[in-house]
Amino acid sequence: MIQQLYPQVQHNYQFELNKDMHIAAAHFIPHEDAGKCQNVHGHTYFINITIAGDDLDDSGFLVNFSSIKKLIHNRFDHTILNDHTELFSKDDPNYFPTTEGVAKAIWEVVQKELDTKANKPKCVQVFVRETPTSYVVFRPKYKEEKQ
Repeated sequence: MIQQLYPQVQHNYQFELNKDMHIAAAHFIPHEDAGKCQNVHGHTYFINITIAGDDLDDSGFLVNFSSIKKLIHNRFDHTILNDHTELFSKDDPNYFPTTEGVAKAIWEVVQKELDTKANKPKCVQVFVRETPTSYVVFRPKYKEEKQ
């Protein structure tokens, strides 16, 4: 079991769920300033995904926990992140598979799936721990919804 406290994101939704998981994946950073990280190397990433919303779906879930794990774990576990060229770039530093880039890519994958749900939940935070001493939090900037 993963025992971890995560930074909290402020929101006005009634429900918040958090899904923890880990993936084993390799990557390299295609830039000379990355030093040794220019070489292919791996991590066991610890990931927490925070989803919030006001409405439950027809089965009583905001989102089914298992669907979030399948969406991320099945896609990225035991892969080379750079090979996911639909998410990562070898030329654009905004899309390098750094910890920041991994957190943003996970958010993009999750939110794309959530956008298909009738209850319209939002992914409000993705936490990615790359090493025991280093992590990134990605929080999207949502525009206020007019009521």
